[in-house]
Amino acid sequence: MRDVYILDAVRTPVGRYDGALATVRPDDLAAHAIRELLARTPDLDPSRIGDVYLGNANGAGEENRNVGRMAALLAGLPVTVPGVSVNRLCASGLEAVVQAARAIALGDLSVAVAGGVESMTRAPYVLPKSGKAFPAGHAELYSTTLGWRMVNPRMDPQWTVPLGESAELIAEKHKISRAEQDAFALRSHEKAAQAWRDGLFDAEVVPVDVPRRKGDPVVFARDESIREDGSPDAMARLKPSFRAEGGTVTAGNSSPLNDGAAALLLVDEEGLKASGREPLARVSASAVTAVEPHYFGLGPVEAVRRAMAKAGKGFDDLSTLELNEAFAAQVLGCLAEWPEFDPAVLNPLGGALALGHPLGASGARLAGTVAHQLARRGSGTGVATLCIGVGQGLALVLER
Repeated sequence: MRDVYILDAVRTPVGRYDGALATVRPDDLAAHAIRELLARTPDLDPSRIGDVYLGNANGAGEENRNVGRMAALLAGLPVTVPGVSVNRLCASGLEAVVQAARAIALGDLSVAVAGGVESMTRAPYVLPKSGKAFPAGHAELYSTTLGWRMVNPRMDPQWTVPLGESAELIAEKHKISRAEQDAFALRSHEKAAQAWRDGLFDAEVVPVDVPRRKGDPVVFARDESIREDGSPDAMARLKPSFRAEGGTVTAGNSSPLNDGAAALLLVDEEGLKASGREPLARVSASAVTAVEPHYFGLGPVEAVRRAMAKAGKGFDDLSTLELNEAFAAQVLGCLAEWPEFDPAVLNPLGGALALGHPLGASGARLAGTVAHQLARRGSGTGVATLCIGVGQGLALVLER
């Protein structure tokens, strides 16, 4: 098996729903991330790229027809560079990184691009087709922005509860209060705002020129969902979003809807020499696991344990653990099942509650953020992990 290195990683700033990136197509957004990624390694001939792996959770709109291939073409890569789209829902971007790393480790490729993209703003409405040649009556129109749609009636109803209801179930299971969730969310915003002030995202974020109907493009350069003016009182005033009576999960302690893209450059030793650069980190191990769908938020618990065991590491070895913050209750539930883990190394730059969660891009963002943190430290071990709708967890271990 060959060693696999993350040579570089970039991401766009994350836009709010109907925010700064609302006018940008997801295939263009992904192409921008890929183009900016490769521009930072000019000595590497793009024709050496063996494949482009791109995560996307929707696939129902402008990212259809294999957005991995579309983004590669739009980015100006040689037409001989193939591309593939990967869907593991919220972990699609991390799954793309895992698949690219696996192909390099096996010797199938020397150089690969992996990443993810999502425009939740531009996710379309869809109308199912009838099984009849000449249907009569009404058909239900579904939004593809988030969550279940066109559910198979054979599925256990318990498995298809709304994502926020699943977070409520986790809060009940681990006796996580509304105040604890709100406090965790506020801290995520504080850490993210401080990270921006300290320039800790400068190495990974590439601004986007957003076109306007009239005039010059607007440069979008900073994550849009971070709230620096949050307070416990403001959080406490928010109404529960999923349970009218006794609910604890609100818009404030849930991740927002977002748009964004991320891309990483992965290489073997030969590709590393051709690049003329020092890598950010080395890929060590990965693991995917599954749990009851209605407890999907706890998916990372076993995935992280298995991935670290493969890497020969324990929680004490971790310099950073980037756990996607789909809901505060979900993160706190995972922490409750990792009693030996020191939360001081959890999401040191803030998480998705503040930075945002553009579904297909989030896993690639996490992997890139871990890699850059390890590079700044000069050594260490980091983990990127996400919970996944319908009950899965994925984790990737990186070392420096």
